[in-house]
Amino acid sequence: MESVPPKVTVVVPTYNERDSLPKIVGLLAALGIPNMHVLVVDDNSPDGTGEVADKLGIDGPIPVGVLHRTVKDGLGRAYVAGMSRALAEGADIVIQMDADLSHPCEAIPRMLETLGTTDAAVVLGSRYVTGGAVAADWPWYRKALSAWANFYVNAILRLRVKDATAGFKAWHADTLRAIDVDGVQSNGYAFQVEMNYRTVRQGLRIAEVPIRFEERTDGVSKMSLAVQLESALVPWKLRFSGDTPRPSRVRG
Repeated sequence: MESVPPKVTVVVPTYNERDSLPKIVGLLAALGIPNMHVLVVDDNSPDGTGEVADKLGIDGPIPVGVLHRTVKDGLGRAYVAGMSRALAEGADIVIQMDADLSHPCEAIPRMLETLGTTDAAVVLGSRYVTGGAVAADWPWYRKALSAWANFYVNAILRLRVKDATAGFKAWHADTLRAIDVDGVQSNGYAFQVEMNYRTVRQGLRIAEVPIRFEERTDGVSKMSLAVQLESALVPWKLRFSGDTPRPSRVRG
């Protein structure tokens, strides 16, 4: 009797991504990964992204589910809602990635292989391990800000992760349960840091595989001042929360 491949659910939050969403679903389908599903978490996009997602759910090249949310309350909240739905629907592996084509779909097979053949609890698509890179058209100040953010987070939280703010990750479902994803409080890009911190705090292993991060090709960036302020404050909040990380090893 043939074993059923693990259910892989790719959680993709969207807000005004009607042009990029069909492209990313097509790229995911082209990977040919068995039992892969996409879960779009749309925050009531005024450009009709939710309707595009619904259509993909009917005639898309791979199974596409849609979680329609009535409010736009941040990337972190959208990911928590999507990951919780994915777990409830029986996902064995949950991949989180942005809808703006900045995360390379072609890295997913290596991420899944690393997750399946090592004892890593989560695999990050990393810009800052050997072989990784950021977009060539990033201006110097964006590169400097990103490098500073990683230094800043690691100095405060001692995560020992090269790309502490990475948003492209493959999780074992059991890892998400162990870190209580429903209890994550941070929003925006600080969400990524809190997820890593909770993983390290549990003594679980983080692996990183290299990716080339591209600049978004459609739409506009959603990095607001409020998001930047939260990203600066959350590491200190976590550091003084009274929780001490257990010893862990980070696999590069």
